Amino acid sequence: MPLALLALAIGAFGIGTTEFVIMGVLPQVAGDFGVSIPTAGWLVTGYALGVVFGAPLLTVLGTRVSRKKMLMFLMGLFIVGNALSAFAPSFGVMLIGRVVASLAHGAFFGIGAVVAADLVAPEKKASAISLMFMGLTVANIVGVPGGTSIGQAFGWRVTFVAVAALGVLGLLGVAKLVPAQGRPETAHVRAEFAAFKNVQVWLAMAMTVLGYGGVFAAITYITPMMTEVAGYTEGAVTWLLVLFGIGMFLGNILGGRFADRALMPLLFTSLGALALALLVFTATAHNKVLAAITLTLIGALGFATVPPLQKWVLDQASAAPTMASAANIGAFNLGNALASWLGGVVIAAGLGYTAPNWAGAILTATALLLAFLAAFLDRRTKARSRVVATGTAPAPASAVAARH
Repeated sequence: MPLALLALAIGAFGIGTTEFVIMGVLPQVAGDFGVSIPTAGWLVTGYALGVVFGAPLLTVLGTRVSRKKMLMFLMGLFIVGNALSAFAPSFGVMLIGRVVASLAHGAFFGIGAVVAADLVAPEKKASAISLMFMGLTVANIVGVPGGTSIGQAFGWRVTFVAVAALGVLGLLGVAKLVPAQGRPETAHVRAEFAAFKNVQVWLAMAMTVLGYGGVFAAITYITPMMTEVAGYTEGAVTWLLVLFGIGMFLGNILGGRFADRALMPLLFTSLGALALALLVFTATAHNKVLAAITLTLIGALGFATVPPLQKWVLDQASAAPTMASAANIGAFNLGNALASWLGGVVIAAGLGYTAPNWAGAILTATALLLAFLAAFLDRRTKARSRVVATGTAPAPASAVAARH
């Protein structure tokens, strides 16, 4: 794999740290600003919504410059947003800082996924994408627990200063290791938006919103869930986040490997198992050992869906993939926003800190149904293409399914 993937992984590490570290310091932030836990959850929701709107906006702007220059600009924006969060005098200003940092997220991963896929042979595209996203998963093993520990020892503001420093490292990595690239010939707004005429692109984004959103329903409120329900101390949340990150790391690697071989079967398996794990977490959250095991499993199953979903979008929008790729990253965070909001709603309704788990299970189960629909439409389209190409009758549905 090209060394440039390391640079993308470094940037992903910084972005992944700032996205998830807020969960570990959420009670501290809420206490310092005098707001409730559900209100503090808007720091997650606001970040996610910033990704949703920032991804297409900045990707459109990015069609006018080379992908490398755009990646460097995005890391600069990331640094500014985290610095603003670190020194925010009020909750509102911190929310603004989170949104500013989030604007870089979707476009960075969207453009980065295209760059990563272009650096390798077609049969290794999902693996290359998973290597870039490895930075995000490693962030949950090292960056997020480390940031949580720093926040508990020195205050959450120091955590965000450290995250801004990670952004500087990511900027230098992109500048040094990513090869210079000219502006793609197809990189104009009309061509990029044409990809959205394909219903499969919309189905993929819907699967992304609902599937990975189910994970965030639980993870956004993991600190109060583990301390108030499972009985862990606040300090134990750090190593619990390490377990979640290890699960994400393993799920990402396996997802990238098997997506290159059997993409849709992998999606069926991971989404179905994820919905079940979230449902079971409602019960296992009351036991320390079972809660830790289930949390790790949710991380693995949740991130096993990322490489196949991203590759599915790139395959369906192959003529102009940048906008669709960035939009799908936005879809991940739209799911995060929806799920974190929904988790806050069920908690505020008095249903308890485990209620976000079953709410997330419902979201993920719906994504599984959409995956079956996408696979059915894909088989039908390919069968019709063979009819046009050969002038023969389409193969029976069972035979078509066997080949896929």
